[in-house]
Amino acid sequence: QVQLVESGGGLVQAGGSLRLSCAASGSIATINVMAWYRQAPGYQREMVARTNIGGETNYADAVKGRFTLSRHNARKTVYLQMNKLKSEDTGVYYCNIIGMNSRGQAFDSWGSGTQVTVSS
Repeated sequence: QVQLVESGGGLVQAGGSLRLSCAASGSIATINVMAWYRQAPGYQREMVARTNIGGETNYADAVKGRFTLSRHNARKTVYLQMNKLKSEDTGVYYCNIIGMNSRGQAFDSWGSGTQVTVSS
């Protein structure tokens, strides 16, 4: 099984920055998609940023220009740099990685979530 470990969440004032990390471990042969999702109180979960195996990255309109997703393939780690944070960014952030394990089986793994709280 593929396990994801998230870190970097916390409490920050509006206008501040945080960087989230998500490290994958297990029998991974190929990573096709690395993504970050979030769920704010009273709202449904939404995709924040996503990158594919070719390095193409997409962002939600609400975070475009403020958040940057990056990946380190050798470390099997994806990062989300969050700048100019707003109170609306508050929520639980989840890492998602899709790929194929060493046995030729597709996997779709999720982290347990990390809380990001932005105070005004």
